[in-house]
Amino acid sequence: MAAAAPSAASRIAVVTGASSGIGAATARALAEAGYRVVLTARRKDRIEAVAEEINAAGHSATAYPLDVTDRAAVDEFASAFKTIGVLVNNAGGALGADPVATGDPAHWRTMYETNVIGTLNLTQALLPGLEASGDGTVVVVSSTAGHGTYEGGAGYVAAKHGAHILAETLRLELVGKPLRVVEIAPGLVKTEEFALTRFDGDAERAAKVYAGVPDPLTAEDVAETITWAVTRPSHVNVDLMIVRPRAQASNTKIHREQ
Repeated sequence: MAAAAPSAASRIAVVTGASSGIGAATARALAEAGYRVVLTARRKDRIEAVAEEINAAGHSATAYPLDVTDRAAVDEFASAFKTIGVLVNNAGGALGADPVATGDPAHWRTMYETNVIGTLNLTQALLPGLEASGDGTVVVVSSTAGHGTYEGGAGYVAAKHGAHILAETLRLELVGKPLRVVEIAPGLVKTEEFALTRFDGDAERAAKVYAGVPDPLTAEDVAETITWAVTRPSHVNVDLMIVRPRAQASNTKIHREQ
């Protein structure tokens, strides 16, 4: 089935958390697919650099510094759009890997605010424009963590489960409207920042996450999956896609070479 080119009314795509990793790769991929991409993240310099790269390649991108947990800022951002074709809720992340007994409540709160409330903020603010396009798509980038727990991951699992339930419920509530709700749930993805952020900059500990794993997913792998789902014909909704590297059978069973 061929990819569908974005219509004039739906060719704007907003990508949150677009300063690096999956978000930046998704912005590049959607721009190549013909969308006018709006990159948002808190780090102004990073999203501007990615936007400049996309524009230099002959595509269209704009950078907009934004904290997805700041509802007033989100509403101001959304007021600029009468119509919008795609929203990719990618902003998120993990903090810590402590057991429930000793987990940091501040980490749990931050993960929930970013992964769930941030997704809620952007989705609520942009839904009118998505519906007005006549062909809108909401993408929630969750995680396999939202579909199965593991020791030391309860805070992140809880947040990503919240994102999964948000997407699942929203799809029920929007049925009959010209809107699709897609959830992409990646497994082990090796990016430059995810594990490093999770372990508070501890490079040695972050490296152990991927140690011995042959070919973990890349940000580009996930971006290609997102773009494929978004560019299906309008009547095709990819409700949920779980994407793992071949070496990962589950969150707790990963093949590692010696």
